[in-house]
Parts: sequence; C-alpha cells; structure tokens
Amino acid sequence: MESLIPELAGLARETALLYPRSGEPGVRDSSIGGPLLWPAGEPWPLCAEPGHWKPLRTPTEVVGPEPVAMVPVVQLYARDVPELPFPMGTDMLQVVWCTLIHDDHGDAVLPKLYWRSEQTVAAGAVLSCQPEPYEYEEEFMPRPCTVTPTRTVEYPNADLPGDLTLKLSRRFEEIEAETGFSYYETATTLQSKVGGYPSWVQEPQWPDCRCGRRMEHLLSITATEPVDGRWFPRDEQEPETPDSSRCTTADHAVVDTIGHGMDMGDLGGIYLFVCPECPDMPYAHRYDC
Repeated sequence: MESLIPELAGLARETALLYPRSGEPGVRDSSIGGPLLWPAGEPWPLCAEPGHWKPLRTPTEVVGPEPVAMVPVVQLYARDVPELPFPMGTDMLQVVWCTLIHDDHGDAVLPKLYWRSEQTVAAGAVLSCQPEPYEYEEEFMPRPCTVTPTRTVEYPNADLPGDLTLKLSRRFEEIEAETGFSYYETATTLQSKVGGYPSWVQEPQWPDCRCGRRMEHLLSITATEPVDGRWFPRDEQEPETPDSSRCTTADHAVVDTIGHGMDMGDLGGIYLFVCPECPDMPYAHRYDC
C-alpha cells in the first residue's frame, strides 16, 4: 500500500481480526458471547443504573428497580491474542456489559473490563452456572462464537488526517480505476478486532484519559463482519468458477455462521479504549451506528 501511496508511511497499525463464528466455546477458550472462566467466589456483575431502559418495552418505564445481570461479550487469552496490553500477572481479558440502553453512557450498553490470571482462577472453584438478565435488549445480546485471531496491518479510515484525505482523494480514485479495488476496501477493516484503528461508522470520538493522554484503541466489537471481499478468509470462500469475479464471496453454508448476531442499533459498534500508561489502566467506551 505504501508503495502506491508513500504518504501513508508511519500510519500502518498491526491488528488482530477476530472473525467470530457461531459455535460452542468453553470457559477455557477465547470467544465472543461464550461462557467466562469466572471465579465462583466473586459476585457476578450486575447493573443497577437507575435510568437504563429497553426500546419498545411494555410498559415503557425504565427497567428495575432490581439490578440486571450483565452478559458475557468477550473473553480473550494471551495465548491467542498476545497483542493485548495485559497488566503484569494477567493473561486473560473479560468484557461483560449491560445490554440495556444507558442515556448517560452514549445511548448504548454499559461495559465492564476484567483482567485476570487464568492459572489463578482455574486453581479455585469456577462458576458453573452464569446468571442471565431478566430483561435485555436483543440487539446487544451476542450468540456464542469461537474466534480465530488473524494478524494483519491496516491503515486509517475515518482517522485519516483531513488534509491527507483531500490530498489523496484523486489518487484513491485512480488506484481504484486501475486495480478495481478502493483504498477503503483493501487497506482498512470494518469488523471485530483487537488493536489497529477503531471501526468508526461516524466521526472519530477518541476518549482522553484523566492523565491527559489520548487513550489507545483496545478492541472493536462491530455488527459488520466480512462475507466477501479482501478481508474474507480464503478457506471459507466459494469454489472458484471460470467466470468468478475478483471479489471473493462466502460459501452459502458459511454465511449463517458469521458474526455474533448483534445488530447494535443499525450496524453499529462498541469501541473499547485503555490508557496503558496509568497503573490501574483506566478504560472507556464509545458507540456509533
């Protein structure tokens, strides 16, 4: 890419694409929407936000007053995704969230992050029956998925500097005319991933840490997962035919297995950020659709 567009030098970032596929992950597996390796002696996280609500709920008042169980969204082990900034003594990241809508948190879900040691948790009693919420918003309830972290390099999409976007717009058009592929199809990714650039749908909304630094992108969980094109896995493509186009497509038997099943509003995404420079590694999230 940089041989075609030298101005992109220095903007490449490594990312691990997660490629969620419906399945039956266990507590010792990295997953999206799968069961967590959770200590039996630690209370399951509950959301007691006074104003959380569910669209189209009848009656329409907010949910409660009883706390609502959060749901497992992500579990990633260092053996699968070593790129994560695991704090000292940890090798497992767990993300849960309340699926209800929270007006004070971006009109979306409310996530919580946990960094753990697999060995420490597994050495004790592990929670065998994980609570389920008595009320939830379907668009933010993931189905259990295995993941296949796949390393690549990507370039900015919405985070491309404005002056560079204007400068390169004609070059992008020329390259697409010559090769049949656009910069945004080949150099940027819009899917669930670790690291790299956030899969923004709207304008970027990078959070700042209380220390004054801009936080770093930890991971994106997006409603959009590739079913064709540049980023679709080769082993899931339909067999080639003499009249095949250059755009690879999914085998029909594979399509129904792709993704965690969350619409997240309107093909939106939840983006998690951390500040690895601070000892307690504070985190924040953003949502757009």
